[in-house]
Amino acid sequence: MKTTDKFLIGIVLGIVLLVVVAFAVAFLRPKPAYKSEDTPEAATHNYLLALRQEDFKRAYGYLSPTIKGYPSSVETFTKNIRDSSWSFRLNEQEVSLEVLSSRTIGERVIVTVRETRFNQGGLFDSSESIDTFEVQLQRDLTSSSWKIVTAESYWAWCWNKYNSCR
Repeated sequence: MKTTDKFLIGIVLGIVLLVVVAFAVAFLRPKPAYKSEDTPEAATHNYLLALRQEDFKRAYGYLSPTIKGYPSSVETFTKNIRDSSWSFRLNEQEVSLEVLSSRTIGERVIVTVRETRFNQGGLFDSSESIDTFEVQLQRDLTSSSWKIVTAESYWAWCWNKYNSCR
């Protein structure tokens, strides 16, 4: 064999190894999991994860029944989400959400969440946009669990009104 052939074989084997490693990283990445619900940060994480996984029954359970336009049922909640899908980013697969911090103001806790959206432009062009938003929670007196009372994103704005979404 010539030296050129050995060099070419080395390059091809290196490329194959990189492809195998890339697939291993992609497939062995841990799946998102729910957290225990004893903190406002965990309740926020679980609400957002339930929405991303379209587990609307679970997500509905994180809303406070004290909000003005509280959806009367899971079906109404699901319809509200579908009608405001742009706010819930249901059609966007390349979104990452991370709870950053929280602060207490009176009876409410404000949780700050970072949303990272990944955009693919071309073969070598990819970019990301990063935004933060806040979710407000307060402890439910009957169940003593944390419930969401309002949010800047992943929220149907008609829930803030007395006449809920129609």
